[in-house]
Amino acid sequence: MDHDHYSDDCIRDILSSVKTIAMVGASANEVRPSYFVMKYLLSKGYRVIPVNPGQAGKEILGQRTFARLADMDEAVDMVDVFRASNMLPGIVDEVLQMKPLPAVIWTQLTVRHDEAARKAEAAGIRVVMDRCPKIEYARLCGEIGWNGVNSRVISARKPLLRKGFQSFGLK
Repeated sequence: MDHDHYSDDCIRDILSSVKTIAMVGASANEVRPSYFVMKYLLSKGYRVIPVNPGQAGKEILGQRTFARLADMDEAVDMVDVFRASNMLPGIVDEVLQMKPLPAVIWTQLTVRHDEAARKAEAAGIRVVMDRCPKIEYARLCGEIGWNGVNSRVISARKPLLRKGFQSFGLK
């Protein structure tokens, strides 16, 4: 896969099919990006499971936090990584031990490790690197345009009133 460019259809397909996300590096600090990304994804109806050894057993945004992916007691569709690029090979190794395997590993802005991505893809896992699911979701449904940012998506559809945020949705 070309990790320099992802088509809108690819991103839309992933965000439409994923229901449960493990967030590695989730933070309880409300000014950290992982906190507000988690809050946003929860508001969009995703189940988000925080993974952070320093917060294990506690709750972040009402969700029980686990120390490691191996400690989780449910399957996930996607692992969202908020850790430095050099940590990605170890995280991919941990993901490859999960049963069942998640369909997607998604790494946040600036997080990229091509060798780790190839290893995950060889196991049948889709990989998105150096992107934020919050930004991509908002861009694809037109919400990001509400802030004056060019989302490259034009729509005449009215937003749907949902809990938390108004949303066009991904479809």
